[in-house]
Amino acid sequence: MEPKSRNGRRTESRYGEGARNPRARQRAFLVAAGPEEGDLGEMRELLATSGVAVVGEMQQRRPSPDPDRYFGKGKLAELKEAAGAADANLIACDDELLPRQERNLETEVGLPVIDRTAVILDIFADHAASAEGNLQVELAQLQYNLSRMRGLWSHLERLGGGIGTRGPGETQIETDRRLARDRIAALKRRLRETEATRGVMRRERERASLPTVALAGYTNAGKSSLLNALTGAEVGVRDRLFHTLDPTTRAFEIGGRTYLLTDTVGFIRKLPHQLVDAFGATLEETLQADLIVHVADASAPEEQLLEMLSAVDDVLDEIGAGGRPRVFALNKVDLLDPERRRELDFRHPGAVQVSATTGEGLEDLRDATEAQFLSGLRRMELLVPYAEGGSLSELHDVAGEMEREDTAEGVLVRARVPAGVAPRYERFLAGAGARNGGEPEADGARNGDGPGDDEKP
Repeated sequence: MEPKSRNGRRTESRYGEGARNPRARQRAFLVAAGPEEGDLGEMRELLATSGVAVVGEMQQRRPSPDPDRYFGKGKLAELKEAAGAADANLIACDDELLPRQERNLETEVGLPVIDRTAVILDIFADHAASAEGNLQVELAQLQYNLSRMRGLWSHLERLGGGIGTRGPGETQIETDRRLARDRIAALKRRLRETEATRGVMRRERERASLPTVALAGYTNAGKSSLLNALTGAEVGVRDRLFHTLDPTTRAFEIGGRTYLLTDTVGFIRKLPHQLVDAFGATLEETLQADLIVHVADASAPEEQLLEMLSAVDDVLDEIGAGGRPRVFALNKVDLLDPERRRELDFRHPGAVQVSATTGEGLEDLRDATEAQFLSGLRRMELLVPYAEGGSLSELHDVAGEMEREDTAEGVLVRARVPAGVAPRYERFLAGAGARNGGEPEADGARNGDGPGDDEKP
């Protein structure tokens, strides 16, 4: 199948000739099985990112993959012949294989077999830059490989000596598994320590009461570019899958209020559970955010775009962030013609169309972010004593713009405060706010157009 460009038109893939290079060190024959023939373009990109050339493809339509060999027996013979004719030295599968499927497939075809999870783990290992990122990747790899360790050295048994140690002792495969489990336990301890450090930083941000926004979306949707465009940061950006693994947080302002914007690891279809578990601390930045900006690649064909949106929704649900307030941003609209823009506007009416490259739509995205945040604010009227200067200063940071009036008792403040931090200021409630418990007021009530102070609800 002729590859598609980012805007859906038929064109040469950016991996073009390298993907068919017969002299590549690893030459993969790509396979998939399922009720319908799927698009293997994403798996081709994953393999290209790992430096693996694709020399052939084969799909088998069946209700579900064979539980023992992935392909049926007849298709296996066809696969073996086709892989040999294409001079492949590797079989790559667009699913996560069970250990027995991987073992039996290797035996039947006579070539090493890798699955989608192994390829993604390899990319993560190559792109991890921070100490925490390397720990998370190593943990995911060990958890994935633990069930795939094979008894290649079972003949090397160690005989024990002394009372209580008679017998065959521990085989090499048992030793390897024990060492792997010990290493997994050690990695989890170290990650808990880094998670505690991250928790301290998060609590400092919460103490500052700054609203937090997380950029979430499919890998290579342009989240890092959007972070740079909104905050003026200079985070590294490259046109490749999973370029960003470590969360990056920067501050920016909207309407006089400071926000914290965090770029997180990109998601992908069939994201391995090992990575979701290992990157739990990183993904927690998304879970803890006041608002999620879901960034999508507007230049992708509509069917592919819908698959990406569904994959992101699935991961957000899996980590418990599915119910968080959300703004939908369609990035890379500078690559589209006016007709496609109108189509996107019709199909996704609530989306903000932006371009991190040209800056188009960024002001609309700021407005949408502020509107979402303002909808969760509580209107409060507070009387802050002059002795509470620290609380008054903090209130300035939390509320952004506010009305204040100096009185004999203290500073009378009218402000809209985030619901999460409003309770800490309830002791300063004044006037009607003290009687109604600081609940949001209608504007008319404050201006004398609503119920009187003595009326009961």
